[in-house]
Amino acid sequence: MSTTTADTRTTAGGDEDWRGRLVSADQAVAAIAPGSNVYVGSACGTPRTVVRLLEEVPYEHRGTRLVHFLTDGLAVDGASLEHRSLFLGRSLSDLVPEGMVEYVPMSLTDVPDLLRAGTVRIDVAVVQVTPPVDGRCSLGVSVDAAPSAIAAARTVIAEVNPAMPWTSGSSEVAVSDIDYFVEVAPEVVTYEHPGVGDVGERIARYVARIIDDGATLHIGFGRVPTAVLPHLTERRDLGVHSDVVTDPVLDLVEAGVITGARKGTDTGKVVTSLAMGTRRLYDALDHSTVFEFRPIDEVQAGLADQQGLVSVTQAFRVDLTGQVCLDALGGRLYGGLAAEPDFHRAASLSPGGKAIVAVASRQPDGTSAFTGRLGPAEAVGIPRHEVRWVATEFGVTYLHGHSLRERAVALVEIAHPDDRESLLAEAVSLGLVPKDQKLRSKAPYPGEEEREVTLKDGTRVLVRPTHTGDAALLQDLFYRMDPEDVRTRFFRNLQSLTRNAAEHLCSVGYDQEMALLAVIGGRESEQAVGSGQYYVDSSTGLADVAYMVHSAWQGKGLGSALHRLLSDYAARHGVRGFTADVLVENATMAHVLMAGGDASVHTSSGIHEMVIPVHRVEDERAGS
Repeated sequence: MSTTTADTRTTAGGDEDWRGRLVSADQAVAAIAPGSNVYVGSACGTPRTVVRLLEEVPYEHRGTRLVHFLTDGLAVDGASLEHRSLFLGRSLSDLVPEGMVEYVPMSLTDVPDLLRAGTVRIDVAVVQVTPPVDGRCSLGVSVDAAPSAIAAARTVIAEVNPAMPWTSGSSEVAVSDIDYFVEVAPEVVTYEHPGVGDVGERIARYVARIIDDGATLHIGFGRVPTAVLPHLTERRDLGVHSDVVTDPVLDLVEAGVITGARKGTDTGKVVTSLAMGTRRLYDALDHSTVFEFRPIDEVQAGLADQQGLVSVTQAFRVDLTGQVCLDALGGRLYGGLAAEPDFHRAASLSPGGKAIVAVASRQPDGTSAFTGRLGPAEAVGIPRHEVRWVATEFGVTYLHGHSLRERAVALVEIAHPDDRESLLAEAVSLGLVPKDQKLRSKAPYPGEEEREVTLKDGTRVLVRPTHTGDAALLQDLFYRMDPEDVRTRFFRNLQSLTRNAAEHLCSVGYDQEMALLAVIGGRESEQAVGSGQYYVDSSTGLADVAYMVHSAWQGKGLGSALHRLLSDYAARHGVRGFTADVLVENATMAHVLMAGGDASVHTSSGIHEMVIPVHRVEDERAGS
């Protein structure tokens, strides 16, 4: 983090009462008795002047305990100052084994109630505020649990920062509630997330694809969730109801993407509790009528009224049943829960909402972020029954309502390709999947190949690549098919489609083989209405192709759309052409395959044996 400066604002209204309580930092620290529990303001509102001075006089304050969430500038180098923290950065994490830091695993949204009830005792609250105006000041960019800490503390010390923006909402504090004021340099801590690299960008793109127009966003702490925002520039009427906002949120506000027009409450408002960003963001927040800052429990309470709530949470580890760890990395405590479990749960309950867990497929030490069972230090931050979407750089999958076998298969498919074989073996050893379970995909899910096509009757259908987990959808399609359509597709009166057979049709490598599924309904409740697959014969460079379309969807152009998209994909991946055997009586499919006028056809014993050239589609995204 760094600091920026701004012009000092003058006090309006002539209220100089607070100056009677203006003291030096030394005098403020002297008012903190040894053994006190001291609440420290959060993030870019960390009151660094007072806290740093407190750290420099350890003997006089032996036994003083700092209670905090995410902070900036704590030295953490004296055993006389104990730390009780809801969030562990690298420096704090290193000191947990030495007993200098105690980690408190709880949601930030629960803290205000604990402070008000006295369950967590606060003797002194140290915060940072704007210069008072008319008997009040603003907590600026850091509200979270500060109002409750101020109300609970016997002594309140406020650093007066002339550069702190005055934020709207519920960020104001009465001058009469503050015992000591300490003037500090006009600097506010600034923060910009480091780049996420190629892995993070790929995760962000997958997440962005499943966020719809009109969604209300919670973008949690973490680089990857923040990296999602720049990929949403084509969306419309997004809203924000979040624990934290950063510069990319402001970018989307200024671009007219975030309007809040469809929010269930607080229409047109960006609601948050913290801001972490550059001076540009802070200047935009100053007296803004768009951004509203509230205590974290009030922000969380407003989630119940939001429809289409999307929560993106960064995780460190996920087991193959779907349990998610948020506060351990590399087998040791790191990070924290923040408010993520509460926002995740709210999104999962929101009509049209999406609760998304984002995780890199591998941890920094190169080990898989997926495991059969979480380790001893890896507590469950989000239980498996509450997990909906999980995204890595290799794809995104939906778990809710799925069996343990389906979950394990789906998660292995979005793990790092080099880890999939060992993870599948682990899943077998744990009894999560049968011994005959197969996975053929070694590449990232090609989400860029998803297309929404418009059929002849105006119906829009999503056509997307398949993955192994689509076997159940394909089985459902099969059993809804007219028996005659089944016979013409499989050349026999097939009575059933086993799981293994369905997985064979869905589990493809996206290189020498490809399969597409046409689906309707939301992504959480898809129904398949058509499918197509091709498999390359390496000796000829030709690929055998086949299609299946539900009878109710025939004659609408769906078969043609599937063929066009598969042909385009094949042409881009070096396939010389398609081969297909079609019963002479299957005139509809014969017409689809011969529509280009360049198919070679040999008819014998009631079967058209075809060789069909494949073609690139100039604008295959348009669909029709």
